[in-house]
Amino acid sequence: MTASLEPSPDRQASPLARVIGTWFGCGYAPFAPGTFGSLGALVVAPVWIWSGWHPLLLLALTVVFLVPAVWAAEHVARAAGRKDPGMVVVDEVLGTWVALAGALTLNWKTTLAAFALFRLFDIWKPWPARQLEHLPGGVGIVADDLMAGVYAALVLFAAGCFNFY
Repeated sequence: MTASLEPSPDRQASPLARVIGTWFGCGYAPFAPGTFGSLGALVVAPVWIWSGWHPLLLLALTVVFLVPAVWAAEHVARAAGRKDPGMVVVDEVLGTWVALAGALTLNWKTTLAAFALFRLFDIWKPWPARQLEHLPGGVGIVADDLMAGVYAALVLFAAGCFNFY
């Protein structure tokens, strides 16, 4: 991966990169694509809750998707000619999953809390999340959202330890 994201007029992002990078089109929402990306991450949450998944399994899912996410983010950004185009929301998906991993149990309350906390930290970007944005290419696109997810997971975990849910 290179730090430069110069657009290539003769090259577009592959269909697979677009599907992953926009998380099945969530990134094409007419407003707040990051919020729609986070909501897209939660589409399967009822299945997770119903099947009794342990929240830490979401970390494994995040690790599985990490390399494809970085690859897709890099390719879509390069095709768009922008460092972090709004249509790339796979980073929000992974950040939301990390946030959910902080729950002591998965239910509708923890899912809603993880969503809200992740969006708060993703918008706020406390240190070092904002600095991670400056990493090159797809790594920078994804890293700040992973950090926002870690912050959200820590708050959610602490809330569970104090029986707030």
